[in-house]
Amino acid sequence: MATAAEVLKSHTPVETVGGDDESLDEAAGANYQIEMMRCLREVNVDNNTVGWYQSSSFGTYQTTEMIETFVSYHESIKKCVCLVYDPQRSARGQLALKAVRLKDAFIAHFKEQKLTGKDLREAGIGWRDVFVEVPIRIHNSSLAQALVADLDPAPRVTAPDLERLDLGGAAYLTKTMAQLIEGVDDVLSEAQKVSLYHRNLSRQQQHMAQWLVKRRQENAARRAAGEEPLPEEDPAAFKPVPEPPVLEQYLTVNQLAAGCERAAAACQAGMSKLYVMQALQKAGQQRQAA
Repeated sequence: MATAAEVLKSHTPVETVGGDDESLDEAAGANYQIEMMRCLREVNVDNNTVGWYQSSSFGTYQTTEMIETFVSYHESIKKCVCLVYDPQRSARGQLALKAVRLKDAFIAHFKEQKLTGKDLREAGIGWRDVFVEVPIRIHNSSLAQALVADLDPAPRVTAPDLERLDLGGAAYLTKTMAQLIEGVDDVLSEAQKVSLYHRNLSRQQQHMAQWLVKRRQENAARRAAGEEPLPEEDPAAFKPVPEPPVLEQYLTVNQLAAGCERAAAACQAGMSKLYVMQALQKAGQQRQAA
């Protein structure tokens, strides 16, 4: 497996299209990564690169830029993964950490730019087959757990414990629903492109049928006059209508599915808190009655 320095150097752009500031920022970021991996190697920590990590606001990591990064890493690391961390969900008491990678069949089609609906349907690639989630298991050493248990004071009700019962999730759900609405609008926009393609294709087929009828009538007249008939298939007469790519639609649907999962998880957590609060309220009323 290639070392971190080799992989990062291979993915460091020598020249960028942007200005000098952008080039300096990218070079500084790459040098920082190489230096950090060198420090890990000096303290005998595994420094083999298997991917990268990034934060994602409300789980919206399914983007074209991420796919391009995957394809770039795939040249050196065939099984590269990306760790996606969602700080918004983690702030609500859930460790929102995912490890994802691209499906090999999709990578092959992306490199060949075969991203039309026909190409992906023939390959059996649906919107669920773009990203593959890799199971994660987080393990803490026994010494670390013993240290935390030793430093932890005697169990008692604290402010963080009470915050777990906080029912104020309206802001999070509002933001999630707003993103879902935007995603639906994007899907409708992509659907309009596909609908326009089919209308143009149908209109072209009608024009081709009309042209073929006229050409056959003309050839019949030429045969009657003893002349050579004209070809009935002229490739230069009608240019093929390009089919729009469906990658953006796939990514938007992926984001919608992830948003629905977030909303369902938030609602489930809210309902659980409501039941807990109801039980606590009943217990308090019983103690007062006693």
